[in-house]
Amino acid sequence: PPPLPRDMATPARDGEAATGTTIMACCFDGGVVMGADSRVSTGTYIANRVSDKVAALHDSIFMCRSGSAADTQAISDYVRYYLAAHTTEVGRAPTVKTAATLARRIAYENKDQLLAGIIVGGWDAVQGGSVYVVPLGGTMMQMPFAIGGSGSTYIYGHVDAQFKEGMSRQEAQNFVKKSIAHAMARDGSSGGIIRLVTIDANGTEREYIPGDELPYGP
Repeated sequence: PPPLPRDMATPARDGEAATGTTIMACCFDGGVVMGADSRVSTGTYIANRVSDKVAALHDSIFMCRSGSAADTQAISDYVRYYLAAHTTEVGRAPTVKTAATLARRIAYENKDQLLAGIIVGGWDAVQGGSVYVVPLGGTMMQMPFAIGGSGSTYIYGHVDAQFKEGMSRQEAQNFVKKSIAHAMARDGSSGGIIRLVTIDANGTEREYIPGDELPYGP
């Protein structure tokens, strides 16, 4: 098909639901902690104050979504579908890298039409816990931890100062919670509650932190 006219291909669409967002994922010794705020806004109006931006792609693989809510939901739906087919084909659980590569391919090949910043994380038998970030252009990088969304700009100093290799499960959970709480405090497009997903060899655990119990402070 012919390419879209420039004004139609521009991702910022009027009245579109954008997951304004703070998203984060962090490896710990044996797994991954993933977290996000819960605010979805259309301009100044909050369309959903308790959305779930941490989408399951497979049993032990999850995706944090930022950018256009519609675009990132479409990407996660596609990746979930392809991963299920892939799992049936090879007869074993998919790796986190496979899931991230699928997301990267969709994001890169449709970069003119999409507004999507993605973090894919989880646990697999090959690499253990791992985190991959797929930012706006559709590249893919493996990272020990990753942050994204509008709120992430406020906490680069905090995460750089506080992150350390080989954290325990509890340390990683506290690190992600506190980082997101501080981003939510400063960023008008982030807010609501914190949703946390912890993934390791034993499975996944979900947690949510209400807005009046956020670990904001020194």
